[in-house]
Amino acid sequence: MEPTHEHQEQASQQQMEKELKQVFEKIPEEIPIYLFAQPGKNDVFTDAARQAIRYFRELTHKIVFREYNLSHDQAKKWNIENSPTILLDPEHYNIRWLGAPIGEEGRIFIETLIFVGFKKTGIGQQSLNVLNQINDKRAIKLFVSPSCPYCPQQAVHALKAAVEKPDLVSLEIIDIQANPDIAREYDAQSVPQTFANEMLIALGAQAEELFMLSLQKMEQQTMFIPDNDAEEIETDLVIVGGGPAGLSAGIYAARSGLKSVVLERDILGGQVATTPIVENYPGLTQIGGTKLVEILVSHALQYVQIFQGEEVMAVSKDHPLTVTTNKRRFITRAMLLATGATHKHLGVPGESRLSGRGVSYCSTCDGPLFSGQKVLMIGGGDSAVTESLHLKNIGVEVTLVHWTDKLEAQEVLAKQLTNSGIPILYNTTVKEILGEKSVEAVTVVNSQTNETKQIETAGVFIAIGYLPSVDLAEKIGVEKTLEGFIKQDSYRTNVPGIYAAGDVVGGFNQIVTASGHGAEAALTIFRDLLNYKSE
Repeated sequence: MEPTHEHQEQASQQQMEKELKQVFEKIPEEIPIYLFAQPGKNDVFTDAARQAIRYFRELTHKIVFREYNLSHDQAKKWNIENSPTILLDPEHYNIRWLGAPIGEEGRIFIETLIFVGFKKTGIGQQSLNVLNQINDKRAIKLFVSPSCPYCPQQAVHALKAAVEKPDLVSLEIIDIQANPDIAREYDAQSVPQTFANEMLIALGAQAEELFMLSLQKMEQQTMFIPDNDAEEIETDLVIVGGGPAGLSAGIYAARSGLKSVVLERDILGGQVATTPIVENYPGLTQIGGTKLVEILVSHALQYVQIFQGEEVMAVSKDHPLTVTTNKRRFITRAMLLATGATHKHLGVPGESRLSGRGVSYCSTCDGPLFSGQKVLMIGGGDSAVTESLHLKNIGVEVTLVHWTDKLEAQEVLAKQLTNSGIPILYNTTVKEILGEKSVEAVTVVNSQTNETKQIETAGVFIAIGYLPSVDLAEKIGVEKTLEGFIKQDSYRTNVPGIYAAGDVVGGFNQIVTASGHGAEAALTIFRDLLNYKSE
């Protein structure tokens, strides 16, 4: 006779209890549990909490259970206000449970008993490294429900933080069914939601490292880059720069069989990270710059190690190359400079405040947003003229503003500008960009007449040149072009073993072209190293 479903469940329950008893038997410490409740208030949850605690007491004698009314001195001692509230070993930890550990929350309670009883959590070393960077207090509020299968994962991470750092991290696990008023106060109608010091730091469940990073940074993190404490690392390729060119190069180099690392001294993504909206990256109609960076970095991390916050201090010209950063040494067969370039800024009031809100440095990126509207293009070189023609071509009413009486662009471009009918304000300098939430007007001054006036405009495009990041290239002795970019031939520089790609070599300064150049440079390096090996 086959066992019934009921018998199977009973057998499974008995097996689980047996395994829990075996774990609980090894617990070296007592687990003090206090239940605080107010008769007539949430009695259903109070009874459920009481039954759950008694159930676990039957599995281990290590639980020491006491129950108090909310009016008791012990409740006042620990500032208990909600019924029911469970405190777990309050002399050592600040962990409290507002509700009852039933349903999926039972899994959380089991982990809590184990962590508190053993006084250790098995936290990963990378997570612990992040947690150890927290130097001030974190009061975590984690909203859960008995029917949420994802809540235990997030709760376990929060418990690990509270047990590993009891002096800094406190934890409230809040059952939204038992405490709907608190859930409404925090607008936590979906779970899990994690708050720290009253700030939302995570929606949904996370990986352990990302939870700890969110707790440290006090905002939700979506990328985790593992630490590496090695003093010296041997590799085939060191890529300097964590923008689209560098990240793409890392992917293509690794897929070609080259062991590669990416070094980035500042923020990953370069200019992309500070771009509010990207609308011209193939396959993605519209995406935030930071989100695109997350996608690129997450992809690259599957292939290469990324070392953020590492600046190259010196490079030996012997082979293999020795690349010394502010943290370690890399012994490498080749190095790719993908250090990027930044737009030159006017440096006038309103420019940085309204960047991405009418102030733009890329007509290709943002021009379509201003179709049918008036904008100003600031500059008089090839880039400013070319971008003005582009804006005119896509239906933007553009006026060029230049600080001298003659354009610096090539004659053929200047003639095209004149023939297009685009107005030009010569001898005119921008003094301030105006607007509350977005650009509304610009204050300009005529250098010949000293006349100051305001021009109403929906946008300001600034094309006064780029500043390539070539400080490292100059240290190494890499040649530059007349415009100040790295000089290269098929991505090879004049220094053997040193390559360059992306915005630092000039070009169209687009995300897609930088990515393409990074990929092509990586393949070039692969072929060069392969040929060098075979010689």
